[in-house]
Amino acid sequence: MQFSPSGMSEIKNSAIKKVFFGHEPTPELCAILTVYLVQGILGLARLAVSFFLKDELSLSPAQVSALMGIAAIPWVVKPLFGFLSDGLPLFGYRRRPYLILSGLLGAISWFSLATIVHTAWAATVAIALSSLSVAVSDVIVDSLVVERARAESQSDAGSLQSLSWGASSLGGLVTAYFSGFLLQHFGSHAIFAITAGFPLIVSAVAWLIAEEPISDRPDVSTVANQIKQLGKAVSQKSIWLPTAFLFLLQATPTADSAFFYFTTNELGFEPEFLGRVRLVTSLASLIGIAIFQRFLKAVPFRTIFTWTTIIAAGLGMTTLLLVTHTNRSLGIDDRWFSLGDSLILTVMGQIAYMPLLVLAARLCPPGVEATLFALLMSVTNMAGLLSHELGAVLTYWLGITERNFDHLWQLVVITNLSTLLPLPLIGWLPAGKPETEPSGEMPSLQPSSAIHIQSAPIQHRERSFVPDFLPELIPTVDEPAD
Repeated sequence: MQFSPSGMSEIKNSAIKKVFFGHEPTPELCAILTVYLVQGILGLARLAVSFFLKDELSLSPAQVSALMGIAAIPWVVKPLFGFLSDGLPLFGYRRRPYLILSGLLGAISWFSLATIVHTAWAATVAIALSSLSVAVSDVIVDSLVVERARAESQSDAGSLQSLSWGASSLGGLVTAYFSGFLLQHFGSHAIFAITAGFPLIVSAVAWLIAEEPISDRPDVSTVANQIKQLGKAVSQKSIWLPTAFLFLLQATPTADSAFFYFTTNELGFEPEFLGRVRLVTSLASLIGIAIFQRFLKAVPFRTIFTWTTIIAAGLGMTTLLLVTHTNRSLGIDDRWFSLGDSLILTVMGQIAYMPLLVLAARLCPPGVEATLFALLMSVTNMAGLLSHELGAVLTYWLGITERNFDHLWQLVVITNLSTLLPLPLIGWLPAGKPETEPSGEMPSLQPSSAIHIQSAPIQHRERSFVPDFLPELIPTVDEPAD
């Protein structure tokens, strides 16, 4: 069967439109998507880290929460990496060398976990360095996406962010099931050794980034201008009001740590099954992206946030059926219940997240893309850190331990209802639609501007405020393009 040149051209154009959302698959775009893909693939080690900390190092839920806080620090100080990338070129380039170094750091960190890490302190350092590796690469590719998203037409608004998130979700999907299967059959150290190879892919594709060399010496006036632009951006009500709202929404307490111990110690979920849960949530994430891209791109922010938060709080209460074992009385197996819960909540979380990605790119002025993007993100990352710490305090106050889950139902009620508390302030979010936003200019003080968050405003989300390889703290309900 032969195809005419026009037929081949039609097939190519159709593939570009459907697979790449209309973007030409240049080597640079493929490199950017590969970095996001690797971020998703790093989820291969997520369960291994969780069980390594719980079983091999015998850490308690409170200790794991403390470690999570330290590992999340690179994601809180991401503006620093953005500022360095924007204003301090290495060997004449602003992006490429940082990607190469981040990949090397990630490989070293994971190899250390596989070979020489045997104490809690050593594990904390290694995991924190792994987190640093992903945070740096995330800042770089985010800035590249922001630069290119600004040139999108109004009809294509958000397509590049959707494509990036799709690549990350695809990476998570590829390794989701195997994260549990390999852990159950080969152990955590083997998983860490395998994972160590993937960051090197980031170092390799960095050479495909199309970047013009600039002076190795940063221009003082340029740096001063960056700071001035950054100050001008963050001082506007149209930016800091939505940021404050999202901080409050993201800072509500979470039951993640206690719930992980409940599902493994009380319900007996083994690694292989938890891998299936990750497979379901990875698929759900892709479904959420597709739903937003197809049906919800024009829905106002306030509408999406209000209804997804309310519905998620209600659906989150269904976890009480699992905690109290009522699902068994209803004839629903623990595993089937967990899978269904994961699917629904992850789809909603992704839908709530996507519209903010669209406007985030359009807020960043030329020259400080990475810095402003990372600064806005770090605020909600800090809120996520506070969320885990508040959850740890509540877990301690309620007397929930590795084996005592008598008051876990109270923790579930508190964490779900608390997500509703910021809703009276929903007016702080922009009333506009993603497709109506201007591009390439600084936002005005009109209420049509928005900001970006690192994770959805729904508790127990696959997209945590920390990278996907960090401990699987809530496997039953289950951060990249940002």
